[in-house]
Amino acid sequence: MLGWGLVLFLLAQQSIWKALFSLLFPSAQSPLFERETLLNLTLQHLAITFGAGALVLLVGLPLVVLVTRPAGAAFRPLLENLVAVGQTFPPVAVLVLALPFLGFGSSGAVLALFLYGLLPVVRNGLEGLTSLPSDVLDAAKGMGYARAQMLWAVELPLALPVILAGIRTSLVLILATATVAPLVGGGGLGVPIIAGLAVSNLAYVVQGAAAVALLAVLLDWTLARLEQALTPWR
Repeated sequence: MLGWGLVLFLLAQQSIWKALFSLLFPSAQSPLFERETLLNLTLQHLAITFGAGALVLLVGLPLVVLVTRPAGAAFRPLLENLVAVGQTFPPVAVLVLALPFLGFGSSGAVLALFLYGLLPVVRNGLEGLTSLPSDVLDAAKGMGYARAQMLWAVELPLALPVILAGIRTSLVLILATATVAPLVGGGGLGVPIIAGLAVSNLAYVVQGAAAVALLAVLLDWTLARLEQALTPWR
C-alpha cells in the first residue's frame, strides 16, 4: 500500500511534472496535458481496469469450476474456444461493436477489456484444476470428502498458485490495454496519448505511456507479493 500511496502522491504533483516535461520537451508549446490532472486520469484508468478485472473473476472462475466438474465437462471445448476468440479480436474492434448498444462511456471499454482478459484466467484455472496429483485426490476421496469439500479443501488450494498467476497476467494485460478506453469516451491515461498523437505532441504521449508503464510495474509487483502471501507453501 505504501508503494501505491507514493505513486499516487507523485502523480498528483502537477507543477513538478510540468517543470520536468518543460525540460524534456522544450520545443513543445504545451509540455503537460492539463485538461485533466495525471492523478484524475490515473484514478479513471484504475477504475476501468479493476472494473473489467472484477468481471473477469466473477465470470471466469465460476465457469472454470463448472467445466471441470463431470456435469459441465462437455462445455469445456466451447469455453476454451470462446475465450480464445475474445482475445483474438482487437479491443478496438470490440469497442466499435459495443458502441451502438452501450453508447459512449466506460461501459464499452470495460466490456472489451473483460473479453480480452478472460483467456489467462480461464486457461490457468483449467490447467490448475485438471493437473492435480491423482494420489492426493484419491486420498481425499478415501477420507470421505464430498465433491464440494474436495473442491474447497483440496482442489482450489492446490490449484491456487496457477490460478493466481493467471489473474496476475490478466490484470496487468487489462491495465496496459485500457489505454484504448478514450476512443469511446472512457477516460484514463489513454487520453493524453491519443491527444498527443492527434496533435503530434510527443510530450503528451510520453506522459500517458510513462504513467501506464509505472502502474503496470507496480500492479505486477503487488500481485506477486499477494501470490507469495496466499501461497506460502510454494
